[in-house]
Amino acid sequence: MKKLVFIRHGESLYNLENRFTGWRDVDLTDDGYKEARRAGAILKKHGFIFDVAHTSVLKRAIRTLWIILHEMDLVWIPVHKSWRLNERHYGALQGLNKDEVTGKFGEEQVYEWRRSADIRPPSMIKEDHLLDLSDPKYASVGVGDVPLSESLLDTEQRALRYWKEEIVPSLKENKRVIISAHGNTLRALVKYLDHIPNDGVVSLNIPNSIPLVYELDDDIKPISHYYLNEEGEIPHESIPRHMDMDDVENWDWMG
Repeated sequence: MKKLVFIRHGESLYNLENRFTGWRDVDLTDDGYKEARRAGAILKKHGFIFDVAHTSVLKRAIRTLWIILHEMDLVWIPVHKSWRLNERHYGALQGLNKDEVTGKFGEEQVYEWRRSADIRPPSMIKEDHLLDLSDPKYASVGVGDVPLSESLLDTEQRALRYWKEEIVPSLKENKRVIISAHGNTLRALVKYLDHIPNDGVVSLNIPNSIPLVYELDDDIKPISHYYLNEEGEIPHESIPRHMDMDDVENWDWMG
């Protein structure tokens, strides 16, 4: 049996300010640092060890991973970074306050942009796209691959390419893997692993900084999955796999 751990980054500054983040490279809040340290302590307490780590090129996911590995005394393991594990690109919504966007476009439209599988938010303007293209983080990325906006399925496509090319080979070599990424990137991977249909992903959520463990067979098919807290596995009925966003943000995962 193989074990894989997913971690969504700790609370970011834009999470705190209730803004659409996407590819905006914002840092963690003080609480986000604490959440990452707690996640690392939990994984260490339950005997987890990793051989390799994967993350995006966005600092909130990278820093969350650094903190976790520091807590586990595993800062020496290889860390691979890829834009393919970036958060979903929210186009013209990036940086905007979610309540203000809801007031302008209506709750139903914003919910559709945020939670549907195949609908893209409005595209970013050309000037902002040029800033992405000139960012050294994306110097090796083809111009056609740097998006103006993405649906969840767009995000899934690029994340799955990385999954199949980089992560699956590590798992097949029996390497113990941790992935520190973002809510929508991890939603896409969970959707794939659990064979969740497009219309079933609307209420699928991944809370911040809670270790999500997948046990996999030799064919990299899920046997089981569970979240972890200090006491151990969080009971299946407590796992917030299908909740409204406000419920996820207010969920007391510490029990």
